[in-house]
Amino acid sequence: MKTNSNSLIQNRSAGVLLHISSLPGKYGLGDLGKPAFDFIDFLKSAGFKYWQVLPIGPASAVMGYSPYSSPSTFAGNTDFINIDSIIDSLELELEELDLEESSFADYELSKSFKEPIIYKYFLEIVSDANSKSYQEFNSFCKKNSNWLDDFSLFTALSYFFETNDWREWEEASECNKKSIDEHGLKLKDTINYIRFKQFLFFKQWFDLKEYANSNGVQLIGDIPIYVVLEGADAWSNKEIFQIDAKMNPSHVAGVPPDYFSENGQRWGNPLYKWLDKKDKLFEPTYKWWKERILHLSSMFDIVRIDHFRAFESYWAIPESEETAKKGEWVKGPGSDFFIRLQKECGRLPLIAEDLGIITPEVELLRDQFDFPGMKIMQFAFDHNSDNFYLPHNIDNPNCILYSGTHDNNTTNGWFYEGDISQDQQEYIMEYLDINSFADMHDHIMKSALMTISNLVIFPMQDLLGYGASYRMNTPGTVENNWIWKLKSNEVSNELAEKFFKILKLYGRTKK
Repeated sequence: MKTNSNSLIQNRSAGVLLHISSLPGKYGLGDLGKPAFDFIDFLKSAGFKYWQVLPIGPASAVMGYSPYSSPSTFAGNTDFINIDSIIDSLELELEELDLEESSFADYELSKSFKEPIIYKYFLEIVSDANSKSYQEFNSFCKKNSNWLDDFSLFTALSYFFETNDWREWEEASECNKKSIDEHGLKLKDTINYIRFKQFLFFKQWFDLKEYANSNGVQLIGDIPIYVVLEGADAWSNKEIFQIDAKMNPSHVAGVPPDYFSENGQRWGNPLYKWLDKKDKLFEPTYKWWKERILHLSSMFDIVRIDHFRAFESYWAIPESEETAKKGEWVKGPGSDFFIRLQKECGRLPLIAEDLGIITPEVELLRDQFDFPGMKIMQFAFDHNSDNFYLPHNIDNPNCILYSGTHDNNTTNGWFYEGDISQDQQEYIMEYLDINSFADMHDHIMKSALMTISNLVIFPMQDLLGYGASYRMNTPGTVENNWIWKLKSNEVSNELAEKFFKILKLYGRTKK
């Protein structure tokens, strides 16, 4: 079924949500190696046209390895660098480390094993300034200097001062020429190594993207709306944030009480200075956001903007408040931002994450630019026949329907393990017209595929029918999140054959 010419997704299709860290990984963590290419082969064979990942910026133990709390919105997560080709190039003989059969990632083990090998490779490459690899590295540094210089210096300084909180760096808290002159020289080798790891990440990333696109698979990325205060973005762009002379925010970001939390979510990120004194777009903020979107758009075919509603109005929480209950809605940049962005850059392939408290004004902003919104099957079954997440109420094809997201329980975990009442379970079975209590993940997915939504996306855990212990994230908690990963034998030909038949049945694929 064709959609109107303004729709981002032009054909009925389906995709899978799986983060890079969740790929099978023999070094303790999924990465950009062979399993990533094998996963694209699986998607192609199964008839899926889209692979959605979470933000791919650096993640740290300090932030619980959350991809939504990265020190940089431009840099890549170098934990995802694959070292197999490096090992071959260096002709290393290493003790076997095969953790592919673990269902949970070990970031620290992976890092401790990979880091010495990558550093050894770095020393070899920089020792020959005439080599092709060194020339490619040098070219990458020049091409990406607009963000790479600040990020690499920030990261080196965070090592030097043993903290990411740049407000404790004394004179180096200022990102300026003086800071670079005073600290750059003594940190020159460290900075160069940080740049080199970014070079490796982006080289491997674009190799993966080329392979995906050549096999008919498009990549969907994710832009977190906010950045952390203790990161390179805030350190090098202080003027775009609502922080005082002592570098402290008076209000922080979050959302009021909703489906996920009765206290709301107090994220604690600094808020943007969107408007100037004349209520016009604040130029430094606009330019930073423009660079951000263009950067991510070069890495992905489509980009989801997390918490899109903040462009219309954002929840401002007094910094002194411990929860998100006490806050106020403040007007965001609205349509002025996107009108100017499209005028200067053309139409960009953006998805609006429009979950939570959505007002008619937010819907108007989304629809003004034909951005696909999101709908979640797990939000549908509250005994209200007018619930707009219910399959029969989805009346706009220009939306993306999920069984659940990274913030939801798996479908089977949600249905069987206490997220909903017995009364809701019975209502769901009646709605889906099923008598069997088994295989709820299949029933929910098929119901989604029947709808008129142009694109339906399932977390990989739902394809496999996994329970709650394999969910990716529980909002409002910090323990045991972001660690689930596949075993090598779980992405099978049998699974591909199963889903190709299902997707073909509902007109969402062509062999």
